[in-house]
Formats: sequence, structure tokens, C-alpha cells
Amino acid sequence: ELALLAKTAGMEPVAHLTCKRKAPDAALFVGSGKADEIRMLAQMHGAKEVLFDQSLSPAQQRNLERHLEMPVNDRTLLILEIFAQRARSHEGKLQVELARLQYLSTRLVRRWSHLERQTGGAGVRGGPGEKQIELDRRMIDDAIKRTKERLVKVKRQRSTQRRQRERTAVFNVSLVGYTNAGKSTLFNALTHAGVYAADQLFATLDTTSRKLWIEGAGNIVISDTVGFIRDLPHSLVDAFHATLEAATDADVLLHVVDSASHARDEQIAEVNKGLAEIDAEQVRQVVVWNKIDLTEASPGVERDEYGNIARVRVSARSGEGLDLLRESLAEYARAKAEARQKALVEAAREAQNDYIN
Repeated sequence: ELALLAKTAGMEPVAHLTCKRKAPDAALFVGSGKADEIRMLAQMHGAKEVLFDQSLSPAQQRNLERHLEMPVNDRTLLILEIFAQRARSHEGKLQVELARLQYLSTRLVRRWSHLERQTGGAGVRGGPGEKQIELDRRMIDDAIKRTKERLVKVKRQRSTQRRQRERTAVFNVSLVGYTNAGKSTLFNALTHAGVYAADQLFATLDTTSRKLWIEGAGNIVISDTVGFIRDLPHSLVDAFHATLEAATDADVLLHVVDSASHARDEQIAEVNKGLAEIDAEQVRQVVVWNKIDLTEASPGVERDEYGNIARVRVSARSGEGLDLLRESLAEYARAKAEARQKALVEAAREAQNDYIN
């Protein structure tokens, strides 16, 4: 997966190395012997950068760069770089900028010679002054504050749009799932939206919503959201909270799963973990078993012990099973409309009783 992330970021992996330790080394994360092995491997393959699949502390990153004599980055920065390349909307760019600034604020650890104490004061000799690191930190803190304020405005706009949807009682569906599970391909197959879809990680970052007319249910709104991944940086989860609100406000989540993946169970667990972080674990889920054209499975619908639709087997690329998925959405949309109508009747009855009393 780290190699796929690197390719998505425009890099070309040339070698990989695994290491087992009871606990990370405080200074180099992997220990001095393994660090020497990494340096020899990098020199042998002519590598220009070393990537770690875990998050490194600022001190570990600095020490590794000195030891290996080349740039060292971790999984967190790699994902941030991909997000920075892929963000297209104003909101998406703001969210990535906030996450990058928050990451950078922890990396001011005297890695460059300019982070030396400046002289200050109005006298001839001057005082100790401020450290450049303190000036940099203040600049980053100011930038974080400005970006958060701009994101608050975006969140307020989304809140207004959400209230408008609630008044019109539109049935809302959100596509969620592990990155590269086929969410955007499924979104295009259902709505003909033409959003960018590719066989790569994080092909889609910006939430896109479209109306979809389904026979027997009328118009519904379906949204394509950013994918989840193992060890997704918390700063990105926080920054993309406004975007992921499409999932928390949905009536039904279509949890898209790559059924051809050998790690699908782990991927399902990671997505559910991510949904819990944004308080969306209580939203009803329908698991969409995608890419059945790559397996021996056939299109179908599976129900739980209560009769609710639990899983729909489809292929977004070939179109197999999409009619079953539309019928499933229509069933939930009709159930919501009936529940809303029942609630309105109950409210009218209570108001009439209050008036009579």
C-alpha cells in the first residue's frame, strides 16, 4: 500500500525493507544497524528519498536524515502530499492547507541553520532576541487560525444547504469506503456525473453530489466522498470533517467494498473506524460488494434477520447488479417517506387535541 501511495504521489519505488522490533527506537525508529542497512540499500538503487510506512516523530525524522544523508518522510506527509495534489475545490484546498500547516507546526525542530537565536533590542549590544523557530511557529499559528476561520464560513454554508435539504425532505445517500474501492466509478454509473475515476488511491477528494431519479422513489441526492485508508492522519480527519458531514447527514450509507481485495475485511474495519471518528457509525449502512466481475460472485441482495437489506453484490464497471442497488435505494426512500408522512399525521393529531383541550 505504501508503494501505491508513492506511485500516486508521482514517485517510483525501487526497493523496500521490513523491520520487526518490540518497540520503536527513540532516536532512529529502526535502530542504528537497520538504518545502516537502509542507507546501503538506498545507495545501491540510487534512491533519492526514503519513505517510512509509519508516522515519525520530528526528532526521529531529523536524526534519520542526518544518518542516511537524504530526505526522509513518513506515511503522514505522503498522504498530505497526495491530498495537496488532488484537491480541486476551494474547500478541499483549504482543508489540505490546514492539515499541512498543522503537520508542519510539529516539525520545527532546528533542522536548518537559520533556526538560530537572533539578536534583538534597541541598544548597541542588544538582547538575546527571539529564536527564528519561534517566529516561524507564530507565522504558522497565524496561518492555521486564518484557515480555520475560512473553513468555519464554509461549514456555515454547508449547514444552510443541509437545512434546505431537510425542509424539502430529500432522501440523501452517501458513498463511503476504502480508497480505490470503486466509489467514483459506482457514482458515475448511477448518476452519469463524469467525475474523475482511476485505479489509484485517493482519485477523489472533493465531495460531489448529484440528483438521481429512481422509479418508485422519485429524486434522491447521492454524494461521493473521500475514501478512508489505514492510519489516516487525524489532522486530515479533522480538516475534512466539513466534507465528511455528507456521510453524517445521510439517510443511508452505501459502504463500497472491493470484494476482489484479499484485505477486504481489514478495509471494512478501517472504514467503520473512520466513520466512528466522525460520529457516523449510527447511520444505516448497506454494504455494496463491488467488483464482482473480478470474482466468482453473482449479482444479488442479502438481507439481515430483520429483513433489512444488508448487502448488494454489484459491478460498477460492467453494470451487473446496479438495478438491484437502485431497487434497494427505492425501498429505503419509500420507507423514509412513509415514516415522515406518519410523523406529520401524528403531529397534526396532537396539535388538534391540544386545540380542543
